[in-house]
Amino acid sequence: MSARKKKVQLSAYLDPEVMASLTDYAARRDQSLSLITEAALSSFLSPDTAERREAVLAKRLDQLDRRMTRLERDVGIAVETLAVFIRFWLVTTPALPEPAAQAARAKAGERYDAFVTTLGRRLAKGPKLRQEISEDIGDSSAPSASQSDAGEG
Repeated sequence: MSARKKKVQLSAYLDPEVMASLTDYAARRDQSLSLITEAALSSFLSPDTAERREAVLAKRLDQLDRRMTRLERDVGIAVETLAVFIRFWLVTTPALPEPAAQAARAKAGERYDAFVTTLGRRLAKGPKLRQEISEDIGDSSAPSASQSDAGEG
């Protein structure tokens, strides 16, 4: 049977704020100040502290990488959607004769201003289109939120 090693006493000076925090923590845990201090020092001096910090950092970087990948995918989908719409619109919209084209340009300016106003309102209050799409797919029997917004602008 091995004899228990006797602990060595250490005196340290602490800032009053640190001492108050230590006292509060020890009281909440119902542990002695000495035990809490010893555990904190052991953790601080542990050789695997750097490895744990590195693991936490790597985990956070992985999360950021996954978010960036999703953002890249979402932006790619948005750009492709816009390109398909513009191509469809250009193919299906005939050119106007010159007198009608001038009136159409004036009307286009009004419609564009209304579009920008509606877009600003949507961005400010939501819901976002991707939320509406996921809701439509999840519940195709109920009327979608996009149908209620069709009258905006």
